[in-house]
Amino acid sequence: MKKKLFAGVLSAVLLLACAIVFTGCDLKNTLSPQESSQPSASQTTPATPAGKTADVYYLDVGQADSQLIRLPDGTNILIDAGDRGTANQIVPYLKNLGVKKIDLLIATHPHADHIGGMANVINGLEIGKIYLPRVDDSQTPTTKTYENMLKAISDKNLKMTQAKAGMTVYEADGAKVEFLAPNSKKYDDLNNYSIVTKLTYGNTSFLFTGDAESESESEIVRNYPDSLACDVLKLGHHGSSTSSSDRFLEIVQPRYAVISCGVDNDYGHPHREIVNKMDDFQVLTYRTDTQGTIRAVSDGSTVTLTAKQPSVIDKD
Repeated sequence: MKKKLFAGVLSAVLLLACAIVFTGCDLKNTLSPQESSQPSASQTTPATPAGKTADVYYLDVGQADSQLIRLPDGTNILIDAGDRGTANQIVPYLKNLGVKKIDLLIATHPHADHIGGMANVINGLEIGKIYLPRVDDSQTPTTKTYENMLKAISDKNLKMTQAKAGMTVYEADGAKVEFLAPNSKKYDDLNNYSIVTKLTYGNTSFLFTGDAESESESEIVRNYPDSLACDVLKLGHHGSSTSSSDRFLEIVQPRYAVISCGVDNDYGHPHREIVNKMDDFQVLTYRTDTQGTIRAVSDGSTVTLTAKQPSVIDKD
């Protein structure tokens, strides 16, 4: 009885927070409308500014997820923000990189290992737009981590925009950022609500998949069969066997893969079958648990990856 009462009180708090943020009733129905909801039709290669690069940091945040995109015009995009264990370290880390503002903040889905540091990021930096997926009411988390994120958004009078497949959220200076998922309104597994983001810079491209599993991957392949090939793929769900399906990899054809996972984690990530599959597909794989933060630099024609960059977490 006490547990049910606590859950009811916490749910009420979350709904109140949403009402404050959106001046509406709940998260599901009050997200701002998307910019576009149609699949991208353009396949032309955008011109990139001479001498300018797009930089991507696959941050080592332990058994969690976070990627920072830095574009030529100074735009900063943060996809996820690690877990609560690294929450106090992520803002100082970003500031050390020279980041003062996050222009686009993307919370792929509301699991704690992806939004654990969101409240700290929102409180500690200037924030532009915030994107989250719409999650069915019955699956909306009632966690302190989720509540803290909503409170931080409310305290700064920010708004959340619902993310859907087909949205283009940035396009300038030869760079384009668009969402390829989620494609459905409801999933049985919260992981499949994950926002899947594609960054194109000149002739190079990157896919960021959150925890999207094979169900979402199948939808992406069906809806975007001609625009999935990429240079660097951030493997879904920390290298779990529930993601990185054969058909998805056949269409994406990545040259490089990055796995975000923690040292000796309890989940056995990355799973052995996925490691073997990367070898079978001849994909050069980088791992944050063994190589620290991974930095990828694109000049619009080629991509260079460098391992052993400083980590958000402290390592012995």
